[in-house]
Formats: sequence, structure tokens, C-alpha cells
Amino acid sequence: MGRSVAVAGVTGAVGQEFLSIIAERKFPFTSLKMLASSRSAGKKIPFLGKDYVVEQMTADSFKGVDIALFSAGASRSREFASAAVKAGAVVVDNSSAFRMDPEVPLVVPEINPQMIKKHKGVIANPNCSTIIGIVPVWPLHKINPVKRMVVSTYQAASGAGLSAMLELENQAREILAGKPPTRNVFPHQIAFNCFSHNSLLGPNGYNEEETKMVKETRKIFDCAEIAITATCIRIPVMRAHCESINLEFTRPITPDEVRAILQTAPGVSLLDDREHNRFPMPIDATGKDDIFVGRIRQDESLPNNRGINMWVSGDQIRKGAALNAIQIAELL
Repeated sequence: MGRSVAVAGVTGAVGQEFLSIIAERKFPFTSLKMLASSRSAGKKIPFLGKDYVVEQMTADSFKGVDIALFSAGASRSREFASAAVKAGAVVVDNSSAFRMDPEVPLVVPEINPQMIKKHKGVIANPNCSTIIGIVPVWPLHKINPVKRMVVSTYQAASGAGLSAMLELENQAREILAGKPPTRNVFPHQIAFNCFSHNSLLGPNGYNEEETKMVKETRKIFDCAEIAITATCIRIPVMRAHCESINLEFTRPITPDEVRAILQTAPGVSLLDDREHNRFPMPIDATGKDDIFVGRIRQDESLPNNRGINMWVSGDQIRKGAALNAIQIAELL
């Protein structure tokens, strides 16, 4: 049965990805509304053989809409989600606006699909770094509970949107042409450089991205006692985040056991070729649905084989954002 769908923030990187995934997965819709800010209103977007006109998102945009896919930023979500819910829509929100609200399910379909049933009109999509990190950790945690998780992220420019990707491209051109790089989106040069994630720093010295990973993982795993610490870094890659993940388990576990578990885990692809020193790269994950996992090895600094190191790469516009939201919509 088809649903009436609205895409809020349709002209952004995630909004555009929503459309390509709806087409690819043949998501059943009876009607489709494309919503954006007044700047984009009136713009035509060709989709599945038809031209759609982008409408300005207002409180009245959601009449007759069943599912509203939001990716227009937290302030827009706070402004318009309640209007969508009042109009009878279920909002799948890709921003940080409602993630830590105890009334709102925070869902990764491979991990806690049962939470979808508990929604009161809004379901939150986790942060992209959180999703990419925990999809491969969950199947391990179910078998042998993770006590502590140390994550270092290597995050692509696209995590900051379309304009950030263009900035990386332009800066690379400028620097190679011997010109000074133009900075508009990021606080520092992104081309040929890397820097601490450009989200706000809290009084404890952790930035928002790091704090999100900690809090969201505990909520999704429904495990308040799991110890997590993160360091999030922006790198000059177009698309697909990488993460180095160190796990301390309750009981001993070997790299072979980890590989065997991940071999059949949903949403995970193993790319762990020691013989050729070939492991996940952003170019492997770009445009793909799965999280790629490799460099699986024993953490020899922990006693009794209770530690594992691994390296992951995932397309954060797809699984880290649009795909996760559409999987939620499919389950709805």
C-alpha cells in the first residue's frame, strides 16, 4: 500500500539522497511533496519521469501526508515537526532536535526496530557517526556485552552538507593553482588538512559530535552503563566517514569469532584482507548501503583476549542519514 510522503529539506545533500533511495528501493508512495526553504521554492526537480515543484515548507504543508522525512536542520524540525504530527503525519527526523527526548524513539533498524512502535508522532534518526560506528558493534555486543568503546572518527566533508563538499573541491583547485584557499563553510582549511570536528565545544572539552556518539549509543543499545569515549576529526574526503573502534568485552573474544559474527550481520560487509593489506576505504563505502569492516585484530594491551580493534567505513549520507530514515519509513 502506498503512502503520501513529504521530503522536507529536499534540495540538500540528504534530501537529494532521500529521492535516489526512494527510487532505488521502489518505496511505495501515492503522492510526494518536495519541501524546502523559501530560497528554493518554485524550483523544479525531475523525479521518476515527472517534474515536481519545490514548495516552501510552512505549518500547512503536511495536510494529507502520512510520512514526513525531515532533513532541514534542527531548528526547522523544532519549528515544523509538531505541525506535521498534528496534521496526522509520522515524522522521521534526521536532525539532532529530538534524539535525546525520552518520548522519542531513536532508531537504527538493524538494532532496535521494536522501538518504532513506541512513537508518538516523531521518530529520530541518530547522528551519522553513531550509526556507522554501532551497526557493526551491536551484533558483537548481543553475544558478548561491550564494557567500553573508544572511537576515533575520520569524517568526510559531506557530513556538513553540499556546500562543504564544494568547499573541499574549490580549495583543492585553489591550492593546486597556487592561490590561497577560500573559507566559507568550515572554520579551517579542509583541503590537504584535517582538524577537530567543527561542532561546538562543551565546558568539558568534548565537542557536540563526540557527546552525541556517547549519549545516542547508550540510548539505542538501551545500556546506560556502557563506557564510551570519542574523538571526532574532519578529514579532506568527499563522502563516507571512517572510524577506528576499540572494544573491551565482558568475556574473551578472538578476531576469528568477530569475523564469523560480522559475516552474517545485517548491514555489514567484511573487507579484511590481511594478505594484501586491503581494508575499508571511503571509496569502497561511497554510494553503498553497508558499513564496511576490517583491520579486525586483538587488542594485545588488554588481558585475557577481551579487547578487539577494528576499522570501519560507511557512507554517512546513505546509511548515516537517508537510508536509515527510509528503512524506518519502510517498517512504518
